Amino acid sequence: MKHNFFKVGAAAALTVTGVSAITSMKTVRAANFTAIKQVKISYLPGKSLNIWTNYENGQFMGYRAKDGTVWNVAETALDKKGNLWYKVGTREWIEARYTVDVTAGEKAEVSQAPTVKKTEAKQTKTTVNKKTAAVATKTATQKKAEKIAKVKKAKKIAKVKKAKQIVNTAIKKTSQNTNQTSSTQATSKAASIVALAKQQIGKNYVWGAEGPDSFDCSGLVQYVYQKAAGVNLPRTTYDQVKVGQTVSLNNLQPGDLVFWGSTTAPYHVAIYVGNNQYVNAATPEQGTILQTVSSYFTPSIAKRVL
Repeated sequence: MKHNFFKVGAAAALTVTGVSAITSMKTVRAANFTAIKQVKISYLPGKSLNIWTNYENGQFMGYRAKDGTVWNVAETALDKKGNLWYKVGTREWIEARYTVDVTAGEKAEVSQAPTVKKTEAKQTKTTVNKKTAAVATKTATQKKAEKIAKVKKAKKIAKVKKAKQIVNTAIKKTSQNTNQTSSTQATSKAASIVALAKQQIGKNYVWGAEGPDSFDCSGLVQYVYQKAAGVNLPRTTYDQVKVGQTVSLNNLQPGDLVFWGSTTAPYHVAIYVGNNQYVNAATPEQGTILQTVSSYFTPSIAKRVL
C-alpha cells in the first residue's frame, strides 16, 4: 500500500522532508505534510518502537522506529485505556509515552514510514446528470458518516475528561493519605509493595497488560500498588509521574517510583526495592526482572507516593 502523507498548509506550518529510520529493509521516499509538532523516539537503549495501523486495536505494520529518531506528528488520539498516541503518516501510529517533544530550536533529521507499492484499482466512469448534481443534497451515507464522527469526537472528549479526573482524584487521595497516615504505616505499606513486586519477577512483558500473569511497566506499578497498599494509581507513566512527592535520586526509599525519559512525560517506570535495585517490566525479551541502577541507564526522576 502507498502511504500518502499530508500536504503543507499555512506558512507557519512545520513542513519537512524526511529520511527513513525504520529497522526493516524497505523502500522509502521523501514526503511532505503539515505537522502539529515533532517528537523524538525515547525508547529503551538499543531498542526500536513498533509502528501500528491504528491507535485502537491496531496491527503491527512490520517495521519500527529507531530510538533517537525524530518524527512529525499530524494528529493525536487517546485509546480506550487513556493512552496518548501520535499519527506520523496516513495510517501509521506510535504510542506517545515512548517519545519526547522536540523543541523549536533543536535541529533534527525527520523520519518517515516506508513506502509499500499498491496496484491502483481501475476507476469506473459514472455518468452524472448535471442538473441533479447541482441540486443534490447530502446522501444518507454522508449524514451517517458525519454522525459517527460527532459521536467519536464526543467520546474522545469524555475520555480526556475522565483521565484528568482520575489524576486529580489520585493526587487528592494521595495528599490526604500522606497527612493521615503515620510513618510506621507508610513503612509497612512500602514493605508490602517491595515484597509483592519481587513476587512478579519472571513474569512476561506484554504491552498493555495489567496482570496478574503479565505486565507492561506502568501496568506492573498500578497492580502492585493497588494489591499491596490499596493505592489506585493512574494507568500510564504520563499520569503516574504526576502523583506523589518528587524526591532526590540520592535519597530513594523502598517503594518509591523511578522514571526514565522526560520528567513530565516519561516512557518507563519501575519500583525501587532498596540496595540500589528496582523491579520493572522491562521488555518483551526480558520480561519482569530485578535490575541495578547504573550510570548507563539512570532514572530521570523519582516519586514517593506513600
